[in-house]
Amino acid sequence: MMKKMSISTSKTSLVLFLCQIISALDVPLDSKLLEELSQPPTITQQSPKDYIVDPRENIVIQCEAKGKPPPSFSWTRNGTHFDIDKDAQVTMKPNSGTLVINIMNGGKAEAYEGVYQCTARNERGAAISNNIVIRPSRSPLWTKEKLEPNHVREGDSLVLHCRPPVGLPPPIIFWMDNAFQRLPQSERVSQGLNGDLYFSNVQPEDTREDYICYARFNHTQTIQQKQPISVKVFSMDSLNDTIAANLSDTDIYGAKPVTERQPVLLTPTGSTSTKVELRGNVLLLECIAAGLPTPVIRWIKEGGELPANRTFFENFKKTLKIIDVSEADSGNYKCIARNALGSVHHVISVTVKAAPYWITAPRNLVLSPGEDGTLICRANGNPKPSISWLANGVPIAIAPEDPSRKVDGDTIIFSHVQERSSAVYQCNASNEYGYLLANAFVNVLAEPPRILTPANKLYQVIADSPALLDCAYFGSPKPEIEWFKGVKGSILRGNEYVFHDNGTLEIPVAQKNNAGTYTCVARNELGKIQNEVQLEIKDPTMIIKQPEYKVIQRYGQVSFECIIKHDSTLLPTVTWLKDNDELPDDERFLVGKDNLTIMNVTDKDDGTYTCIVNTTLDSVSASAVLTVVAAPPTPAIIYARPNPPFDLELTGQLERSIDLSWIPGDENNSPITSFVIEFEDALHEPGVWRYQTEVPGSQTTAQLKLSPYVNYSFRVIAVNRIGRSQPSEPSEQYLTKSASPDENPANVQGIGSEPDNLVITWEPLKGFQSNGPGLQYKVSWRQKDVDDEWTSVIVANVSKYIVSGTPTFVPYEVKVQALNDLGYAPEPSEVIGHSGEDLPMVAPGNVQVHVINSTLAKVHWDPVPLKSVRGHLQGYKIYYWKVQSLSRRSRRHIEKKILTFRGNKTFGMLPGLEPYSSYKLNVRVVNGKGEGPASPDKVFKTPEGVPSSPSFLKITNPTLDSLTLEWGSPTHPNGVLTSYTLKFQPINNTHELGPLVEIRIPANESSLILKNLNYSTRYKFYFNAQTSVGSGSQITEEAVTIMDEAGILRPAVGAGKGYSEILFATSPVMHTVRPTFYKVQPLYPRIRNVTTAAAETYANISWEYEGPDHANFYVEYGVAGSKEDWKKEIVNGSRSFFVLKGLTPGTAYKVRVGAEGLSGFRSSEDVFETGPAMASRQVDIATQGWFIGLMCAVALLILILLIVCFIRRNKGGKYPVKEKEDAHADPEIQPMKEDDGTFGEYSDAEDHKPLKKGSRTPSDRTVKKEDSDDSLVDYGEGVNGQFNEDGSFIGQYSGKKEKEPAEGNESSEAPSPVNAMNSFV
Repeated sequence: MMKKMSISTSKTSLVLFLCQIISALDVPLDSKLLEELSQPPTITQQSPKDYIVDPRENIVIQCEAKGKPPPSFSWTRNGTHFDIDKDAQVTMKPNSGTLVINIMNGGKAEAYEGVYQCTARNERGAAISNNIVIRPSRSPLWTKEKLEPNHVREGDSLVLHCRPPVGLPPPIIFWMDNAFQRLPQSERVSQGLNGDLYFSNVQPEDTREDYICYARFNHTQTIQQKQPISVKVFSMDSLNDTIAANLSDTDIYGAKPVTERQPVLLTPTGSTSTKVELRGNVLLLECIAAGLPTPVIRWIKEGGELPANRTFFENFKKTLKIIDVSEADSGNYKCIARNALGSVHHVISVTVKAAPYWITAPRNLVLSPGEDGTLICRANGNPKPSISWLANGVPIAIAPEDPSRKVDGDTIIFSHVQERSSAVYQCNASNEYGYLLANAFVNVLAEPPRILTPANKLYQVIADSPALLDCAYFGSPKPEIEWFKGVKGSILRGNEYVFHDNGTLEIPVAQKNNAGTYTCVARNELGKIQNEVQLEIKDPTMIIKQPEYKVIQRYGQVSFECIIKHDSTLLPTVTWLKDNDELPDDERFLVGKDNLTIMNVTDKDDGTYTCIVNTTLDSVSASAVLTVVAAPPTPAIIYARPNPPFDLELTGQLERSIDLSWIPGDENNSPITSFVIEFEDALHEPGVWRYQTEVPGSQTTAQLKLSPYVNYSFRVIAVNRIGRSQPSEPSEQYLTKSASPDENPANVQGIGSEPDNLVITWEPLKGFQSNGPGLQYKVSWRQKDVDDEWTSVIVANVSKYIVSGTPTFVPYEVKVQALNDLGYAPEPSEVIGHSGEDLPMVAPGNVQVHVINSTLAKVHWDPVPLKSVRGHLQGYKIYYWKVQSLSRRSRRHIEKKILTFRGNKTFGMLPGLEPYSSYKLNVRVVNGKGEGPASPDKVFKTPEGVPSSPSFLKITNPTLDSLTLEWGSPTHPNGVLTSYTLKFQPINNTHELGPLVEIRIPANESSLILKNLNYSTRYKFYFNAQTSVGSGSQITEEAVTIMDEAGILRPAVGAGKGYSEILFATSPVMHTVRPTFYKVQPLYPRIRNVTTAAAETYANISWEYEGPDHANFYVEYGVAGSKEDWKKEIVNGSRSFFVLKGLTPGTAYKVRVGAEGLSGFRSSEDVFETGPAMASRQVDIATQGWFIGLMCAVALLILILLIVCFIRRNKGGKYPVKEKEDAHADPEIQPMKEDDGTFGEYSDAEDHKPLKKGSRTPSDRTVKKEDSDDSLVDYGEGVNGQFNEDGSFIGQYSGKKEKEPAEGNESSEAPSPVNAMNSFV
């Protein structure tokens, strides 16, 4: 059923414009036709808008036009009619509108100044020219003026003004001397755009009396000269002599010497200026500066780059030139003048305006009566130009009315035109910077068809080439073109022919049977005409024996063959070339009918020789290389690829087979093993060669299977052990007869794209599979499991058909069958498809959430009915989001997360939940179209979990026996905090850990003071928080009690960040260091809280044990991720810590702790990583005593220094090392491993830095050996000294750079026996 459509007024222009494209006529450029057709006037030539004339010569104002009938001409001057008959000095050229004003016989050019406009008119309309402004050129003389000499001091700036007379057009300015030589210019001296001569600084050589400015007026070919200008430069020496001669001794005299000056702009003045330039013009910006030394000019564009390829610098970079400017070039341009003393700049604000320019100029329109069309006139500019229309030179508002015409701004719309609608329309686009005027005619013609191609024209083409038969035509309305073969033949149709819009008939692959007479018929409603042309098909020209590669001895004779085969009606010409140039003019070169012979060969004959065969229709060529050798070549067998086969011949033509025979080419000393046969289908895939078959090398014939409706040609390739030959020349073509298709399309599918359709797609048959013309497809479908008949439709050679109005997502049986003009392919197989999907209708029901733990929940739901899915069920999606944290009661931005579960699942796991939080979720079913509605939101809560580690742990206010601890609550409490646990233990000098003490702290506390600690002792602290679920991860820290209460207050110890000056307030709650804990015997033995503190090659393992006393522990460890067996270490005694040694730096290890004799239970595994490898710190031999003694023997000064030091020691004075030790109240003492000189075993687990500690030496200057075996005396055995941070003796400090402060708390150190041993080197 047809629907009634209405077109709004706003769309009328577009519709009519499309009509114009479809129906507007193109008039062929045929001179005879153009002479016969009526045509409105068209201006073909006119003088420029601004026409400056030479007042001494006749004035010629051009106006030429064409039209049918020939137009007449008239002129206006200054807006009124110009009657040329009344002025004897004015004549108009015959058959032209060009005016000639006779000035040379008494006329004055000034009398004819004004604005002229030409009108060309005939019975179909009037065209007008631009407004032509006539102005005679002027070259006035220079005004007389008295020029005073210029006296200038050396180094000052100077400007010589030219001030040329105002001429029309403006003159060209240049400076010369009396000898008519141009004055040299440079960065220091140059001419400005206004013609003035600028000196940035004058020099004595600038003194002269003939600075002359010249003005050249090109129109009148005259040059005007200004009076010479004199410049005298006084140097400082001569000026001082003059002053001395004229002043008394009491006067102040003496000119200042030449002083350098920073730049000052001579032009332009001020800091800013503006400039307006028109689009398309050349922008010239100028900056000239004074200064000494001579300033250098640089240009930049603020906020952008100077346009590439359009920017040029002139006048020693003082002038910036940008060609073809556009609105994008607007902006601020800054010139910077700089010398050694400073710089100055000037900003020029450039605005680019635009005179009108065309976007779409109106074009002539040729229409038939009753047709529609449009004239479009679109222009742009800055400011935006206004558009006005004229009809036949009269403003359209007052022009005679035309009912077929409607003006819509920049468009004139024509509808149902008649012959009286013919006219010339003018479009005027103007703004304040200029105007554009364009003529465009509307020519309404009613003409019967005409065929412009000559009758009985003969076309000759080579077989297998395209044939183009012309039928140039004209008519109004536009005629329809039909082609026939023969006088009484049927109309030509089908894939064999291509019909071009200009009437040309193309036969893509012309065969012998295409020859004959073709008739072109053109008809419209006013008549019919026909024309016959002849087509002849010629055999292609071939070179059947090509020239071959030759190696010839010098002074021998060589011959190249070139045997050809050609059409008997064509006359071939054979040309020989050497290296793509003519043969040398030498009698040794003999050109025969089929060969080229070279006598008495010389070295210069070496090269490539080409045989070219030309006919009037085609051309072929073949080349061969000639190599000239000095001596007979050594007999050698040359192996090469075979030459291509030739003389291919087709015989035994049948519908599905044909016989192909050929002659093998030269095998080139390697037997031919096989022949590869390829075919080309010139009808469907011209230029594409495909594999046909392969036969043994002993065969020269083959029977080939063929497909119907294929235009075959064959070629043969020979193969030997070396490789494949070039393909042979193609055989003649053979077009097999058509047949019904043998096969149906593959990959048939039925998939809906919308809820109410079924899209049936398939892979179309290839061209040679069609078996005949008119390939189409029969598409059939019916709803599955419903007793319906098949619905079928026949479609063109496409790959898709859309069935509309189907139910949503139901199965269909689909099949596609190929057919052509000769019949159907075999019955196709059926496939199952589905119509389009729609969004699911029902949400999953009975959504249940089972919280497994604090971070994991399991969601169950009932599946939706499959009918409500309305598509392929892809799965279910769970949307879940955190509503709030139950511990903080603070809401945050809701970020929904989505988990997708594929298939018809009814449950899913939600991992990664946050403990002690409230969540919501819903479930949706998903099909291929999208998601269905959401189930009602389900609220669930996660239980408490263990907290994260405390946000920080700070240790402040160290004293002799106390430390203050401050901490922050965990960032993620994951529940309600119940308490904190603090564990700590001392660390001795051997990096072994002492007994572990544990303290429980209420959850509302944030600080703690530990008292009754040992002085000058390092402690390690472990701190974590607990909820009702358990303990969270711990944070560790270390600190040292101070040595002496008299010492200054030590700063806080941060987490690996050195000292901090910040002091923290503490809680009044205080705990002693050794509180009493009553342990409850556990129901079963267990090992928990395994912690590691790893260094570079060792790790300290500690754990907590609950169970029977006197358990024998062991530690098992191995490389993390490795399948190697665990390594086992036995722990001595019942200690709850152990040091693993000999580890590999930078390696991740796994560790667990077990107990012997207790059913073999073990702890859970822990993973740690050792620190990166560090270079071993070795003792530098340059600091040893024997090396210093050696240097004393070499350097007397060092020897004296050592003697003085020894004397000072005997007198009780301080050795330089001792002074440094006294200045640093408590230098740190680092233990060293005896085996490799590196730091000791214990290191912080987080930063892997060696521990630093204070001295354990008491104030009575004795060394006390304590039970913990951490005395420095033990470290001194066998070493006789202490070590500083880099492993060198402290006694060597006098020659070392002072070390940075240690990270721990330092303590003052009293002399000890160990220190006394180190006091002398």
